[in-house]
Amino acid sequence: MEQVKRKNFFGKISFKDQRVLMIAVILLITVVVTIISPKFVDIRNIVAIFQQISVLGILTMAMALLLISGGIDLSIGNIMILSGVVTSKVIMGEGSVTLAITLGLLTGLVCGFLNGVIIAKSRCLPLIITLGTSQIFFGTSLMITGGQFMNFSRKFDFIGRTRIFGVFPVMLIFLIVMVAVAFILLNYTRFGRRIVAIGGNERNAYLSGINIDRYKIILYSISGVICAIASIVFVSRLDSITATAGSGYELRALTAAIIGGITFDGGRGTIGGAFIGVLLLGIINNAMNILSVWPYAQTAISGAIIVIAVILSNLDNIRKDRR
Repeated sequence: MEQVKRKNFFGKISFKDQRVLMIAVILLITVVVTIISPKFVDIRNIVAIFQQISVLGILTMAMALLLISGGIDLSIGNIMILSGVVTSKVIMGEGSVTLAITLGLLTGLVCGFLNGVIIAKSRCLPLIITLGTSQIFFGTSLMITGGQFMNFSRKFDFIGRTRIFGVFPVMLIFLIVMVAVAFILLNYTRFGRRIVAIGGNERNAYLSGINIDRYKIILYSISGVICAIASIVFVSRLDSITATAGSGYELRALTAAIIGGITFDGGRGTIGGAFIGVLLLGIINNAMNILSVWPYAQTAISGAIIVIAVILSNLDNIRKDRR
């Protein structure tokens, strides 16, 4: 079960591959929007796109790993916010930044561990469990913040302010590192090979001697830590936080992963594909802003993208049913 070939960043690609279609869409959008507004390809706007997708990109790495393992987590947005709220509370209480980050990461770890234990031991659907725990994490954030904004007064914006060579924001480095870590974890470790095996066929993985429960708990715990890392970037960029700020991130991360070729079936997909999905969403949102698309229409367009992404991810099953 563990003899899974190591892949390059994007894996094996053919012209029928969904990721090739997404790259073509990215190039098409870039060309069309640049013709209308040349500032779209300005270096400052390109950097802005990557800055805008930094938090979503990190969260998508967690979602991608879970989907490939056959799981899912609809609480990642609220885990991120709860971790950020804990970090914020420590900083606003005149605690050290190091202590604040440590407690924030620990909060993400505990939340992910809780998800993993419940899912592994109850044998219930991850979709339903994480939908419930998401409300627990959200409610906890509300209790800590009292439903109010927490403003840092520039006490924790060093990541958001610092730029390499005066151009590239440090949060971009966070994104690159997390993509690299997810790629290495999935393709170059025994742990990664085993979660692919579990996602491909959980029963066969069990019969081959893999401790399914242990790997699920570890993976959801890792996912929680990734969410906490995303919270560091989120808080540092906005210099404030509120309990409702995580709403929608889980669906956007799920959409990005599916657009990138990862399916609900488990056992298939690449980190490179998930990154393409994140990039496409970022480019579409940026393009709509540059073209001054009506905000309400942007919401409708985002919903249409989710529907199209799900249909594309299911094309193989549709073809098989028709044979």
